[in-house]
Amino acid sequence: MLTDLGLDALWEYRSSYLRPEDFDSFWDSTLAEARSFELKVEAVPVSTPLQTLDVYDVSFSGFGGDRIRAWLRTPRGVTGLPAVVQFHGYGGNRGSAVENLTWASAGFAHLQVEVRDQRGGTGFLTRGIADRSTYFYRRVFTDAVRAVEAVRALGSADVAVIGNSQGGGIALAVAGLVPGLAAVHAQAPFLCDFRRALDVCGRPPFTELTAYIAENRRSDVFPALSYFDGVGFAARATAPAWFSVGLMDDIVPPSTVFGAYHAYAGPKEINVWEHSAHEAGGSDDLDIALDAFRSLLEKP
Repeated sequence: MLTDLGLDALWEYRSSYLRPEDFDSFWDSTLAEARSFELKVEAVPVSTPLQTLDVYDVSFSGFGGDRIRAWLRTPRGVTGLPAVVQFHGYGGNRGSAVENLTWASAGFAHLQVEVRDQRGGTGFLTRGIADRSTYFYRRVFTDAVRAVEAVRALGSADVAVIGNSQGGGIALAVAGLVPGLAAVHAQAPFLCDFRRALDVCGRPPFTELTAYIAENRRSDVFPALSYFDGVGFAARATAPAWFSVGLMDDIVPPSTVFGAYHAYAGPKEINVWEHSAHEAGGSDDLDIALDAFRSLLEKP
């Protein structure tokens, strides 16, 4: 069943989100602070049974100089390829060295970034929420920007960012913070249109926020959240973007995805899956992204 507005209403929907006047300066100063730490990219070859791909255990300095980990997978013996930087869903991790081989098999350098501290945990949506400077996603989004800088330092001039759910929300943040990206793919992006999400969503992780508000008798979290809303980042983004949404999604309300989509400032498309839930188009979305990104491999 539908979990949100009908499709006609979604096309008309516009988020009530208002970007803070100092949004840009907040993020400029945050990234400048992060860049005061040397990036120190390390890529250590990993021995695997794979015959056609090389795998590297990558680390680099993120927010506060903290070391962030990622897998880099590339076609064997090839360097300087266009890169796809991928971010995982809420509570997930980067997986094993021999998982998620599609992008490298398709000819890209594929950086699978691990979101700090998660690995199966919860409670991240409210961690440090009392102040924008301490909020967990200030660290995560900064780490993600540094991931793009890391893969560029490893030789990839053209970089696309992708993700599902939390990963899609992180990809949108990077799209709004990093100039010159080649492409963006956000499948059922989380972390968008917070006010709307809390009004209509009764499933985790958004209910972590509603529970926090109820338990602490405080509803003043929205000023801090306004610096981390995907709608705000979308309005700054210019790279070609592909969105995906399932209209039966009860984890990420479809209206929040459309809120970010309508605000997106660059060229954009959205694939609507009327009878799908949080998986949206699943592997069909992957086919669409592969086809959309193929032109990156064909650049002279």
